[in-house]
Amino acid sequence: MADPATYRPAPGQIPTDPGVYRFRDQHGRVIYVGKARSLRPRLTSYFQDLGALHPRTRQMVTTGASVEWTVVRNEVEALQLEYSWIKEFDPRFNVKYRDDKSYPYLAVTMGEEFPRAQVMRGRKRPGTRYFGPYTHAWAIRETLDTLLRVFPLRTCSNGVFRRAGQVGRPCLLGYIDKCSAPCVGRVSPEEHREIAQDFCDFMAGDTQRFVRRLEREMRAAATALDFETAARLRDDVGALTRALERSAVVLPDATDADVYALADDELEVAVQVFLVRGGRVRGQRGWVSEKGAEDLGSIVQHLLQQVYGGEHGDDVPREVLVPVLPTDVEDVEEWLSGLRGSRVRVRVPQRGDKRTLAETVHRNAEQALARHKVARSGDLTLRSQALQELQEVLGLEEAPLRIESFDISHVQGSDVVGSMVVFEDGLARKGEYRRFIVRQGTADDTAAMHEVLTRRFRHLVDAPPAGQDDSRPAKFAYPPNLVVVDGGQPQVRAAQAALLQVGVNDVAVVGLAKRLEEVWLPDEEFPVVLPRTSEALYLLQRVRDEAHRFANAFHRQRRSRSMTTSALDGIPGLGPARQQALLRHFGSVRSVRAATVEELQEVPGVGPALAEVLVERLGGEETTPAVNLSTGEVLD
Repeated sequence: MADPATYRPAPGQIPTDPGVYRFRDQHGRVIYVGKARSLRPRLTSYFQDLGALHPRTRQMVTTGASVEWTVVRNEVEALQLEYSWIKEFDPRFNVKYRDDKSYPYLAVTMGEEFPRAQVMRGRKRPGTRYFGPYTHAWAIRETLDTLLRVFPLRTCSNGVFRRAGQVGRPCLLGYIDKCSAPCVGRVSPEEHREIAQDFCDFMAGDTQRFVRRLEREMRAAATALDFETAARLRDDVGALTRALERSAVVLPDATDADVYALADDELEVAVQVFLVRGGRVRGQRGWVSEKGAEDLGSIVQHLLQQVYGGEHGDDVPREVLVPVLPTDVEDVEEWLSGLRGSRVRVRVPQRGDKRTLAETVHRNAEQALARHKVARSGDLTLRSQALQELQEVLGLEEAPLRIESFDISHVQGSDVVGSMVVFEDGLARKGEYRRFIVRQGTADDTAAMHEVLTRRFRHLVDAPPAGQDDSRPAKFAYPPNLVVVDGGQPQVRAAQAALLQVGVNDVAVVGLAKRLEEVWLPDEEFPVVLPRTSEALYLLQRVRDEAHRFANAFHRQRRSRSMTTSALDGIPGLGPARQQALLRHFGSVRSVRAATVEELQEVPGVGPALAEVLVERLGGEETTPAVNLSTGEVLD
């Protein structure tokens, strides 16, 4: 009996999206498949106190050894994917669907003289048009009830149809105009078949003209104050939308395809593939590997070679859907066609259900890469290994337990900002993050980096010794063991010069260049190239990327503020400082506009002449609120 705590995922790793999850035992066999509207609370509920679980659920979680999940777009797709995988894996702890109960279809028996619309399950019969599958039989019946107002074809059984013909009276649906009553000759067989054909055309996709008609009738009823009819028509439109909802995890029955998606960063790439057979997702595979220096086209080509050139060479589908085309797509298609014995297409889906399914696969690839990174960064052994490698590679006296990383962000020298992030024991300490506004406003990254580091380490040098000023907040209180800057040799030398200028000579400085992930040292002519599998390189990359993210977020915030315009702009003698002083004193532009000359002169920096200009400029204008030019948001 396994302890569920040994394979419990961290709550932050589990997405809140709809999806399907699978529990596996120690041998890798799927023992339970379930779905959830939100994966996080559902999976968390399995890892509570064992005494609070149902005995069968308790047995399942103690038999399991791992849990995995697949995100989808909505609960409909989750239900259908759950059904497909229960059929595929036959899990021992699943009870639902074990009786082979299938999804309901809306069927029209076009092979009969008088076609009939009904709900059908099970195998398909010749001469019958099928639409679906759908999630709920009641949704089909609601849709039928709605559509019979427009397409009054028969829905009764053969026995009811014959009895109505014998007595010469139609059933209730015939009296309320939801059936054209062919049983008593109100319409001819040809006319009834035409109604059935129109119904099939509607269900096949020609829906908009009918929906628009219902909406027009609804608006007309509301205009005429017939709210009861308007509400009924509103519900009819809702039933149409609900029952006609389509799912990308259920494709046309003839679809055989493998759908690939990639999610990558500088070092690694996560691959996910959905195996679609007979229009259903029959399986899913995924893995994370090193990225190397290849582009995505080459990665896709080598991926297909490895997948189909090995043990899966006899399972090549008709279509292979990829995020980008392989480098030599014609050669790859010819090779795959030879393995299959018939034509195989390799293409990028552009629209429709296949495109939607590809987006779902891509979301799962992103989830897989994120889970891999979280698991890797949360592993104490790997973090210790990374710090030890950094100590050895950089020649440090001790492992860099505190690492600070700095980055600069700007657009052509405007709104230049810097960021500082802190990692302790290989984990981010977000409470220690700091942001800097570069005062000199330069597009030179090295000059900006020099200013940011000078300001940071001047605080450290000027701080009083411990115990002399206990009331002072712990701002920049701890010195780092290692400083990481984003860039190559120029940025590293600027950082080293800044530290020496303020008198700090016992902190190591390195730079991580993005192009080839090279590690630069201040006094070295050539960079240090770490192996792609190095935990030290992975830690440096995470630190650098976090500093870049933090700097970009602060820069966007500053740029948004700088693009704000108001009625105070453009007034001679009223610069940014005086604008801020006015707003602090009065609270808003509206209050400034209502102030008198004497009240305006109470603000520091506003004299009689400027106060008169403000009254003249603002007094006769209509209220013009401040607007953020980047978002259109009204700020005043």
